[in-house]
Amino acid sequence: MSGCCVSVLYGFTSCLQGLSRFLLACLLVAGISPQLLAGEMKAPPELRIAYVEFPPYTYRNSDGEAAGSVIEITRKVVSEAGYRPDFIHLPVSRAYLYLGSGEVDVWPGLSRIPALYGDVLESWSSPMPVHLSAWYLASTPPLENFQQLDGKRVIVFGGYTYRGLAAWLERRDQVQVTQAPNHRAGLDMLKRGRGHYLLDYREPVGEVLQLPEDRDIRESRVRSRHVVWLFSMANPRAAVLREAFDDAYLRLLERGEVPPQNDPDNGFLIPGFPEQFH
Repeated sequence: MSGCCVSVLYGFTSCLQGLSRFLLACLLVAGISPQLLAGEMKAPPELRIAYVEFPPYTYRNSDGEAAGSVIEITRKVVSEAGYRPDFIHLPVSRAYLYLGSGEVDVWPGLSRIPALYGDVLESWSSPMPVHLSAWYLASTPPLENFQQLDGKRVIVFGGYTYRGLAAWLERRDQVQVTQAPNHRAGLDMLKRGRGHYLLDYREPVGEVLQLPEDRDIRESRVRSRHVVWLFSMANPRAAVLREAFDDAYLRLLERGEVPPQNDPDNGFLIPGFPEQFH
């Protein structure tokens, strides 16, 4: 009797194994992962992404979440590359520090920052340019050569390094530098005669240049910068991440889901701009 039961069980087990192999073959032909069907797919790996206050590109909204045009593009690229973002809000100086130490993996920032040389790899992809301008009153001559700042009072935004340019200006005896706590304050200081020129980026200033008394404020272009993704070289997979981001951006571009690729070599630079910051 026991031998009969063993035979029956053996036959039943063989049938189950054959059925399992058949079902597995059907799933593979249909392109369905057995792990996915079993709910065993792992979540995409997480990337620690720094972002700073640079509206309208990157900023923390009223809900405490990362927002801005570059943040939305970054979300698309991160997802397309097979990762999930963990956005970390930081001051600019802390973003530099964390990129150098590897405490963050990537930062959507501006290209060619001297303080980050040797610490980051830049993406080849660049979704848009960013324009640095000199703002001034209608009664002040336009800035046509950067050397015109000698002998002048210049207002800068206290939260920006201007790729090292702010510190360079502060070291020059010929230029008197004053810091503004925010973009609106910089414009108000300009109107009160606290400076001849305000060095600030076009897009953030455009967000606050809306008051009727702002109509006397003029703009001279100074230089173009470029938004890129900067990957911490403290992460041993920095080159792999860069390639994944660039490939993801190209796929999104083909589908019309991101802006056209910006050409970092096609920019503007005012005559007389310090050579070390080109």
